[in-house]
Amino acid sequence: MVRLNIEGIGEYEFEEGITLKEIIKALKSESKKIQKQEKDIVGGKLNGTIIDFHTPIKKDGNLKLITKKDPESLEILRHSLAHIMAQALKELYGDKNVHLGVGPTTEHGFYYDVEVEGKRITEEDLPVIEEKMKEIIQKNYEIVREELPREEALQFFEEKKEIYKLDIIRHLIPENEPISIYKQGDFVDLCRGPHLPATGTAPFAFKLISVAGAYWKGKEGNPMLQRIYGVAFWTEKELKKYLNMLEEAKKRDHRKIGKELELFIIDEDVGGGLALWLPKGAIIRKEIEDYWKEEHLKRGYQLVYTPHVGKEKLWQISGHVDFYRENMFPEMQIEEEGYFVKPMNCPFHVEIYKTRHRSYRELPLKLAELGTVYRYERSGVLHGLMRVRGFTQDDAHIICREDQVEDEIREVLHLALDTLRAFGFDDFKIYLSTKPEKYVGDERMWEIATDSLRKAIESTGLEYEVDEGGGAFYGPKIDVKIKDAIGRLWQCSTIQFDFNLPERFDMYYIGEDNKKHRPYMIHRAIFGSIERFIGVLIEHYAGLLPLWLAPVQARIIPIAEVHNQYAKDVEAKLKEAGLRVEVDERNERMNKKIRDAELQKIPYMLIVGDKEWQTNTVSVRTKKKGNLGLMTIEEFKNRALEKIKQKSIEL
Repeated sequence: MVRLNIEGIGEYEFEEGITLKEIIKALKSESKKIQKQEKDIVGGKLNGTIIDFHTPIKKDGNLKLITKKDPESLEILRHSLAHIMAQALKELYGDKNVHLGVGPTTEHGFYYDVEVEGKRITEEDLPVIEEKMKEIIQKNYEIVREELPREEALQFFEEKKEIYKLDIIRHLIPENEPISIYKQGDFVDLCRGPHLPATGTAPFAFKLISVAGAYWKGKEGNPMLQRIYGVAFWTEKELKKYLNMLEEAKKRDHRKIGKELELFIIDEDVGGGLALWLPKGAIIRKEIEDYWKEEHLKRGYQLVYTPHVGKEKLWQISGHVDFYRENMFPEMQIEEEGYFVKPMNCPFHVEIYKTRHRSYRELPLKLAELGTVYRYERSGVLHGLMRVRGFTQDDAHIICREDQVEDEIREVLHLALDTLRAFGFDDFKIYLSTKPEKYVGDERMWEIATDSLRKAIESTGLEYEVDEGGGAFYGPKIDVKIKDAIGRLWQCSTIQFDFNLPERFDMYYIGEDNKKHRPYMIHRAIFGSIERFIGVLIEHYAGLLPLWLAPVQARIIPIAEVHNQYAKDVEAKLKEAGLRVEVDERNERMNKKIRDAELQKIPYMLIVGDKEWQTNTVSVRTKKKGNLGLMTIEEFKNRALEKIKQKSIEL
């Protein structure tokens, strides 16, 4: 028997192996809630795990019924649509010709990796596949789950020549784990689920959006499959809203804007995922890094610098060689010793801490660094500044006593939120990730750490979500995501406890009792990486950055050649005040110069002609507000400097 506490309904006992479909049928007559919601129920959540109508329930726990109004329902919908797309491909191109890889959900939809013999899927094929998917939905096939013995499953997929499914069974599914398949009509797929009760439950609010190449299991050298991406929602309104956002995102693509504004390049002769910062982009970096350093120094952090490489022994102690090797660049041999370029800064900060014995009076010790790290990302996932192989982490490690943990966590979370607000972000989603099944450290440390993270979030007054069991094996964490101008969420700040490195490196401090004590270690990054954060900023502002970040803050536009000297005089006075300005001396019409300045996303345009020359003024324009009128040079200077001081977004 299994005992289930069904949210909003009550506690019941059922035969072990009962399904959600059977539970709904059994309780329907006595539960008004089930009667009311039955048409909208698409699955359940058992002890935090999403299940579908056909998943056998074999243990006690808390069960929540999932309806179309619940965000978890989208995972069930999107997973089912991945299968519906796979079935459509089989029907269009032949069952024996289509070999299926994996078809998981994504943040807004789904994809399926497939191999189609004799056919290269292109974007022109997507509408045809969509129509076939709609036919399958209209046929309303029941989606049925079955479990097969391992040998029977192998034989079944061998007969179907599903080589990738065979690979999954042989190498990814443990021997003692049941092998489940899902059927809809004549289509059968290897899958854990969850899925909708029937294909007809899915709406037409989906769209296939792109096709890309993807190595099987993400490993170069394996066969290249075709990855077909789709997006899906419960309503056409939600789909249309998302597709409009995608169109806007294309216009804001930081790679396109970065090239147009001459901010950065990624040159294949240098290497994929390795950014070269051009002078204008370097100014943006400088402003961000200067702000970061000033804020950290004000809050008691000590700046450090560490090398880009370290001995193999260091990475063995830290555990990177054993657990992170595939993400590290190949080992180098220097004087018969192995060295690695660093994938993280943490071990170096630990070594700085250990340069001498530390007293409890010295804690907390806050070490901060803008440290460049290198990680071996596969070429298929590289994406402008958002996914690179060399990037600068705004890293810091707080090493403290147990009695300091709560205050330090609260302070660092407020630092993160204050910093992100300074860059114009004020819509946050905060996540607390707790202890997973496998972990290091003792229960008490986890309890103290998790409680401190929770209290820190609650001190902000902001809502948060708990990701039960979602923490790393070495500690719980807080993640802060920011929402940009078109509603996308971006991962930025992370505050992470680490119970692993203090043990591995035998870190300690001398307490009041003159005995050794293990310190708590908090790893945190505010931006995540400078590169990625700048990419987010470019897309958030569509290239028109706030005045304090803009590489060129004002362009002086002389109406005619005779006004060039006055324009240079204005330039000299504004540069002397610390403003970044330039004169457009080209022999072009004024309107073209204004248009070019707008295209270059320059915040201010200062028009100078006879009137301005004679009155020692400038005519001030911005792209958003148009003509702001005449100002003396002093008035404009003071206005701009005040906006910069305030880190103002408005001009």
